[in-house]
Amino acid sequence: MNPPNPTTPDCRVAAERLARYFETLRPDTLYEVAQYYAADARFKDPFNDVRGPGAIVPVFAHMFATLEQPHFVVTAQVVQGLQCFMTWEFRFGFRRFQAGQAQRILGATHLVFSDADLVTLHRDYWDAAEELYEKLPLVGSAMRWLKRRASA
Repeated sequence: MNPPNPTTPDCRVAAERLARYFETLRPDTLYEVAQYYAADARFKDPFNDVRGPGAIVPVFAHMFATLEQPHFVVTAQVVQGLQCFMTWEFRFGFRRFQAGQAQRILGATHLVFSDADLVTLHRDYWDAAEELYEKLPLVGSAMRWLKRRASA
């Protein structure tokens, strides 16, 4: 493996700052998103595809409004130039279903940073069927049945 070229931009510090922000995210810090994301940043996950901090904030506000104690734990980061791949655990509880039971979603995020260390692309990858739908009453049993049928 070649050593990093000192003239090539590197987003290691920006990626670490963003990881700490997400690990400590609270409803009162949501609007700090603009300190980390470019004005036209794209955020995409299995349920959302939005642009800009003003559209990203409601995604996380909805998370806090609908889930119990949601928080992220970043488990690894791989940085190359202005790109970062981050793996994480999302820990939470359902408000309406299985109250009191801790839930966990495993996922990963592809990030692209600008030369100014702002996120221009945030793309989350996680399996909504396995990690979320299978945990819900009624829907979960149907999803597990479909999974068994597809694997036969």
